[in-house]
Amino acid sequence: MTTLATIPGGHTSRLGHSAFRRAALWTAPLIFLGVFFFLPLVRILAFSLRLDVFTGPNLQLAFETLAFTFYQAAISTALTLLVGLPAAVLFAHYSFPGRAFLRAWTAVPFMLPTVVVAAGFNALLGAHGWLNVVLMRSFGLDSAPIQWVGTLGAILVAHVFYNTTIVIRIVGAALSNLNPGLVQAARSLGADSRRAWWNVILPLVRAPLTAACLLVFLFDFTSFGVVLLLGGPSISTLEVQIYIQAMQLLNLPLAALLSLIQLLCTVGFSVLYARFATRSTQTSPRSAALNLRRPGSGPQRLFVAGTVCVLATLFVLPVLAVPLRSVSRLDLDRGQRTELRSGFTMDYYTELFVNRRNSIFYVPPIRAAANSMGYACATVLLSLSLGFPAASALARPGRLEKFLDPVLLIPLGASAVTLGLGFVLAFGRWLMHPWMVPLAHSLVALPFVVRTLQPALASLPTRLRQAAASLGASPFRTWQAVDWPIVGRATLAAAVFAFTISLGEFGATSLLSRPEYPTIPIAIYRFLSQPGGLNYGQAMAMATFLMALTAGGIMLIERLRWPGSSEF
Repeated sequence: MTTLATIPGGHTSRLGHSAFRRAALWTAPLIFLGVFFFLPLVRILAFSLRLDVFTGPNLQLAFETLAFTFYQAAISTALTLLVGLPAAVLFAHYSFPGRAFLRAWTAVPFMLPTVVVAAGFNALLGAHGWLNVVLMRSFGLDSAPIQWVGTLGAILVAHVFYNTTIVIRIVGAALSNLNPGLVQAARSLGADSRRAWWNVILPLVRAPLTAACLLVFLFDFTSFGVVLLLGGPSISTLEVQIYIQAMQLLNLPLAALLSLIQLLCTVGFSVLYARFATRSTQTSPRSAALNLRRPGSGPQRLFVAGTVCVLATLFVLPVLAVPLRSVSRLDLDRGQRTELRSGFTMDYYTELFVNRRNSIFYVPPIRAAANSMGYACATVLLSLSLGFPAASALARPGRLEKFLDPVLLIPLGASAVTLGLGFVLAFGRWLMHPWMVPLAHSLVALPFVVRTLQPALASLPTRLRQAAASLGASPFRTWQAVDWPIVGRATLAAAVFAFTISLGEFGATSLLSRPEYPTIPIAIYRFLSQPGGLNYGQAMAMATFLMALTAGGIMLIERLRWPGSSEF
């Protein structure tokens, strides 16, 4: 009787201890989300529901901005699908020299900061870009013949550059898993290539194709840096209009109303994406490599060559244009009257350290780089401190974790500008504190950190930890000898994720950073907004520096990526 009575008691004690431990793990992450995400959202809701906001001009502006945001996102998605679908077929079915490198390169734009992407297209097709400079010198023109920046076309092309890899990865993975025998059976029954694609392949990849379209549309819908830097003052999406109303016109109630509209739209698209993304698309156990073949017929070779040329032009030229433009003097500095000496130069890099006008309000670009580094390091510390407890709880999920897991992903459904505006409304008195920027960055980085750490923590061998403890090892020694060798790589990958996200974040930072503490993206935006070759060259130099840091982070993440983690 004593033994029987003791067992339930011990079981209850263990259950209570487990529940207490899980609650303790979730305490800090939930407090962080509650204070720095949900509270700002409540403030946005309160401001947006004020009666003085619902006037005719405000509602008309909101409707027109929402309509244009849908319009440009829909066209951008269609163009992205037009480029990405042939590319997905290319990488899923054909083997050719340089395939692995080209496929890896297509993922680089997706990780690049928006200001770097905007700088790349500016350096290639802008008024000071390579194409205009070549045309002006070739035909003796005094002004740029191609006025591309400031048009809707600039936004559309940049969005295609940014998001094509989503279609390649999601749809390409589904196509790679298809059994080619299905198409061969359809062809043997008399179906041509078009009917085989329409009646056999498309129904099998409809779910991943829809998921890719929804994800691309969501990114285009919430695009900020690309529209602000390449669209010009006449083009305004919800993100840009929120920024204008909050920072330039100081109309916080209208900015809050626009943020609420955008948040409702993005949450709806996020729910639809999650619904389609969870559907299984694998139809055969075949390895994806078994579906690869070399192009045999003339049309196949033409398709491969043409698609490779389009991808190389789209993904290589804008990336190379930035570093090449940062070391090339092609136009006069502001106010310069002497003859231009064109050619190779390192002046744009050396000028980053010089306050040529001796202004007391001048912030050297190198200090902006130091600010970005400091914010990024703080973001790493904060997101790892919050991500480890949450990932540890999700590694052994229970009922509570199944409910709270989606909560961690909610900040990804809100745009960065909306997060920044929420901070402005909720923490107006504390906005001058430098910690506001890494707090906002951590909201964006936390879901990626948790998703990177969770598979590694779930793989920790419980028996080895128990064996180490039974041999007298202290908890710290057990962690050092058993846990850290397994989670070390994932921790470093999560830290690099947080670091690169913080370095390139532009939307929330544009609302929260103090003028005397700019980041690299803010400094690039300032230089691109000012006339003169020197300012333009310094923008290219800083964009090259940010690109190099981001590319290094991407390569390190790929080397450290945990096998159980996913790309999207």
